[in-house]
Amino acid sequence: MTDQNVVSRVEEVNFSDALGERYLAYALSTITSRSLPDVRDGLKPVHRRLLFAMRQLRLEPQSGFKKCARVVGDVIGKYHPHGDVAVYDAMVRLAQDFAVRYPLVEGQGNFGNIDGDNAAAMRYTEARLTDYAIAMLEGIDEDAVGFRENYDGSEEEPVLLPASVPNLLCNGSAGIAVGMATNIPPHNLDEVSAALLHLLKFPNATNTKLVELVPGPDFPTGGVLVEGREAVAEAYATGRGSFRLRARWEVEKLSHGQYQIVITEIPYQVQKGRLVEKMADLLNEKKLPLLGDLRDESAEDVRLILEPRNRSIEPEVLMEQMFRATDLETRVGLNMNVLDANMVPQVMNLRDVLRAFLEHREVVLVRRTTHRLGKIEHRLEVLEGYLIAYLNIDEVIRIIREEDEPKPVMIKKWKLTDVQAEAILNMRLRALRKLEEFAIRDEHASLTSEQKELKALLKNKTKREEIIADQIKDIRKRFGKKTELGARRTEIGDAPDEIIVPIDILIDREPITVICSQKGWIRAAKGHLTEHGDLKYKDGDRGRFVFNAQTTDKILIFATNGRFYTLGGDKLPSGRGHGEPVRLMVDLPNDQDIVALFAHRPGEKILVASSDGRGFIVPEDAVIAQTKSGKQALNVGKDGEAQACAPVSGDMVAVIGENRKIILFPLEELPEMTRGRGVKLQSYKDGGLCDVSTFTLKDGLSWKTGAGVRTDTDIKTYLGKRAQAGRVVMRGFPRSGRFGNYE
Repeated sequence: MTDQNVVSRVEEVNFSDALGERYLAYALSTITSRSLPDVRDGLKPVHRRLLFAMRQLRLEPQSGFKKCARVVGDVIGKYHPHGDVAVYDAMVRLAQDFAVRYPLVEGQGNFGNIDGDNAAAMRYTEARLTDYAIAMLEGIDEDAVGFRENYDGSEEEPVLLPASVPNLLCNGSAGIAVGMATNIPPHNLDEVSAALLHLLKFPNATNTKLVELVPGPDFPTGGVLVEGREAVAEAYATGRGSFRLRARWEVEKLSHGQYQIVITEIPYQVQKGRLVEKMADLLNEKKLPLLGDLRDESAEDVRLILEPRNRSIEPEVLMEQMFRATDLETRVGLNMNVLDANMVPQVMNLRDVLRAFLEHREVVLVRRTTHRLGKIEHRLEVLEGYLIAYLNIDEVIRIIREEDEPKPVMIKKWKLTDVQAEAILNMRLRALRKLEEFAIRDEHASLTSEQKELKALLKNKTKREEIIADQIKDIRKRFGKKTELGARRTEIGDAPDEIIVPIDILIDREPITVICSQKGWIRAAKGHLTEHGDLKYKDGDRGRFVFNAQTTDKILIFATNGRFYTLGGDKLPSGRGHGEPVRLMVDLPNDQDIVALFAHRPGEKILVASSDGRGFIVPEDAVIAQTKSGKQALNVGKDGEAQACAPVSGDMVAVIGENRKIILFPLEELPEMTRGRGVKLQSYKDGGLCDVSTFTLKDGLSWKTGAGVRTDTDIKTYLGKRAQAGRVVMRGFPRSGRFGNYE
């Protein structure tokens, strides 16, 4: 061929068009021939070819095993021209009872384990089909499905399998194609069969009813499904969603009040070896503060031991932390993207998948029935020829003995078909017995009756549905919940309540002294200091708040904007230096100041008041802020600000104004609120509120002085009603006009 001829055959094509055309062909090949399962048998081509090749090798459950290398060789040599490693990996997975809910291959040798260890090489392992796989292949010799030529035209392979079992849902499937993916978790065959029978009886059954029969996936590794029922129903109704799966665990009591947690089942597709390794790393990094130790005591069964850090930790709290931090809780996706009967990919809901399987079973039934009718017609034709031969046996023998070509003579004489004449000529002499004639007549009558029933079956859809129902019931009996293989493994639980892990459990409880300066620099010194005079501050600054607390305490800050801010006692800067500004730790505006700083007392109450003399009682638990921006409690007026805060104890309230007038009134006159302006505490002509306090009337009113705490019991003249102006404060009260509650 000359160069000129070669050049003349070159065709210029736009690069984007050429790329798009080739990529589309690749995408279609990936979608239809590699990644997405067929909705009818739930298999991909490689799995279908594996099972068919093993059947051709006669690897039935009752026969012996053969080397996996032999099977893989047949598969890649006859049907699947791809790498042997990929084919063997697919075969191994079909044999792993922790990966496949209903194994299709029975393996002998090392087929890997739940720890994540790989299987032995194919030359060392052996395999054969399981009963479940045989159920997938039932009727394949009876024209139940179509066949096509293999890649080189030398063999034929099935387009799909007859699939007596609803394999797509029972074993699930996962795959990533081009631009789409599928992920179908395994389900319980007994429950799927119940849904199929219900759909046969009630063709218009809703997804809601079907979800009641198929409450959720059933994973080979067990576990507990803790997804809410509404979310499960929504996932099955749309074909997309996810399921929350947790490990199964129990508490084992030990001596001296100790206990340990035993994990007996882990989530699906979680490798135990990697799970233990990850938990050990988190433990070493101190990211699992509630966990003391862990060990793996697994043999054939899973047995992971978790020891709590101390016996005061509740098992539920420990496990909640483990679920959040490790793969002891996972999410399993649901994306029922499958190929329908026309090889078109689409996302189906639960009802669509069940309906597609029933339609497939009806097609298989019709094809097998038609195939059987063909066999019967052929046999009846042969039997009718035999009967003619028996009636004319002597003449048949004479023709065979005397004629050079007996076949056309017999056809002409008795109007036989070619099939009948050939059958008579091939008849054995022993069949000439008189008894054989009666047997043939009985067989002819029996086949004629069967033929009539099968023809009626092809015309009667209701009858076909009854037979399909009987087939499903038979499969349910063979692999249902009463069998060891079919019993449900994954527990259907409820969505768990949110468990709050107490911060004091996560943090070592140690005494600290909280120190905050006048300019808002805060720090925490270790231990409870008794001498505060030696504390040092930055130049130009001085002390304001000093009190004892624990690292597990929440430190509350009440600011002039009426908001409460929260700091963790363990998060405070070290007391070795001057600390850090509070404004860097919380979002306290620059134009606002701290009114009070104290350790949170769970269950207690505080009295808050603004400069305009209004206030109320608020529970401390209600002012805990979860963010740096704090939590608003006291609403201050346009020109006012939060002025005072005091712990609530006793039965009386003391309010003092900037005019140094004081009023005492019963505590019950104040409302309890979580947010608001409150009620009027004291009236003023000039100035506003200075401070508030609560006390017990019989014990007297106390306040702090430079010399210590002073108490005055002669206070009857100061008693009044809320919102009154009050009287000039008693002699000896501090000139600052403050009770010193939090100072």
